[in-house]
Amino acid sequence: MAKSKARRSPLKAAPLRHAGQSVQAYRWKLLEKTLWWPFVIWSGLLITTINAWQYTFFGTVPNPWLLSMLLLLSSIYLLYKVLRLKPTMSRLKMAYQGEQVVGEFLDQLRAEGYRVFHDIVGDQFNIDHVLIGPTGIYTVETKTYSKPENGRAELLFDGHSIRIGQGQPSTDAVIQARAQSGWLRALLQESSGKDFDVFPVILFPGWYVKSSGRPKRPIWVLNPKSLPVFLNRRQPVLTSSDISLSSYHLSRSIRADEKWDLAKT
Repeated sequence: MAKSKARRSPLKAAPLRHAGQSVQAYRWKLLEKTLWWPFVIWSGLLITTINAWQYTFFGTVPNPWLLSMLLLLSSIYLLYKVLRLKPTMSRLKMAYQGEQVVGEFLDQLRAEGYRVFHDIVGDQFNIDHVLIGPTGIYTVETKTYSKPENGRAELLFDGHSIRIGQGQPSTDAVIQARAQSGWLRALLQESSGKDFDVFPVILFPGWYVKSSGRPKRPIWVLNPKSLPVFLNRRQPVLTSSDISLSSYHLSRSIRADEKWDLAKT
């Protein structure tokens, strides 16, 4: 019998990541970590209990009462875990959908000459989106929060902190966005040998954003629909070769980090 010839993948590189990929992966990992063993135990007890009752109905010796009690306890435990996990899964689902919606919106900017990248993974963090185009390089952090039942969904950016609705002002998102832009700037400088300025942006889908102060360091806090207006106000700072160079090095970094198995099959 002739020995089959070795085959190899037709893919030369891993694909780029899509919007919300890290959030979706974390949701599934959390679901598996939290519910896998409770579900396995519950399933085993369910099958065993059914068999025991069948023996009982046929007049055989095994008694199903103990197994029924264990099944009841495991069912209560599984329900408890599901109810505890539900709010977190709902928040992650909303975050994933927010990144998807913003990603689709940003993809429309390709017609304006922008390169769009999604879900760039760093060291224990990720950048939701990156825009590279004539007016510069931007990291885009998407924040998706549920809106109040009544009243206006409004947040205030005072140039330093963000207050969502009637909540307390917080600098967390601002610090996060600036750290991401700094990380990307260092990455591109190390990879390409050229120092590109990277501008941080935070987008809040569905919220009306009010600004009451000028930040000491440049940053935009916007509703996604306002982003094209702000981009159009900026003067071009990157040449086509700059756009190609920075996009190439970012693409190469993303693909290098992807652990896709392109081994021979």
